[in-house]
Amino acid sequence: TVGSTECALLASTLATGETIISNAAREPEIRDLCELLNKMGAKITGMDTDTLRIVGVKKLNGAAHTTVADRIETGTFAVAAAITGGDLFLKNARLEHLRAFAAKLIEAGVTIEQKEDGIRVARDPSTPIKSVDAMTEPFPGLATDLQSPLMALMCIGNGASMITETIFENRFMHVPELARLGANIVVQGNSALIRGVPELKGAQVMATDLRASISLVLAGLVASGETIVSRIYHLDRGYERLEEKLRAVGAQIERVSETKDTQHAAE
Repeated sequence: TVGSTECALLASTLATGETIISNAAREPEIRDLCELLNKMGAKITGMDTDTLRIVGVKKLNGAAHTTVADRIETGTFAVAAAITGGDLFLKNARLEHLRAFAAKLIEAGVTIEQKEDGIRVARDPSTPIKSVDAMTEPFPGLATDLQSPLMALMCIGNGASMITETIFENRFMHVPELARLGANIVVQGNSALIRGVPELKGAQVMATDLRASISLVLAGLVASGETIVSRIYHLDRGYERLEEKLRAVGAQIERVSETKDTQHAAE
């Protein structure tokens, strides 16, 4: 996993002797951390492979470093543009970090262009979304964290699609909530069959985890009427100022208190 690889990297930089991390994660965040640590005086080799070698040093020094753009946030906003038929420029995003996911969006009829300082994502609203099949895989495959946003998009696809989850169990917690919005989804083991519907309709839904919650927000952007997503503390774990960013590009979205949330839903 990314987290355990990062923890092992951090510990081994100051450990005595050589440390070898086998079956290391290969996500872009690992290379980014290695580059920072090497700037600080660490001795790490094997980046972009599943075996990292670290020779411990006595101390680390300061360094200047700009972290890579969050590829999951990038993918999320890419779906926001696709699902609404919008046109967004995602500053500092790197297409090389999202090749598998971008390929699925392009297959679905979305335009994606790498620019010098970011990615442009757009879809002509008069062009229907094509349903596509997808399977999550370790990097550089389709990220499991982008499975639920892709499913939200497929909910209004023109046809049927199959999304298979191979990384984590219980990654379909958002399915019953998407169904409240009118989605047609059938789960069979670790696969979900999504039959696209002409329109989603606003409803009160509940977030069950971080990635499930963002799929509900994305579906709510295109659903007719009002959608209320509760338990958004899950959302805040992975997205900073989400409602502000979406409002800035035209979304009608606001954060409300739990009390107001409940009263509003009852009206």
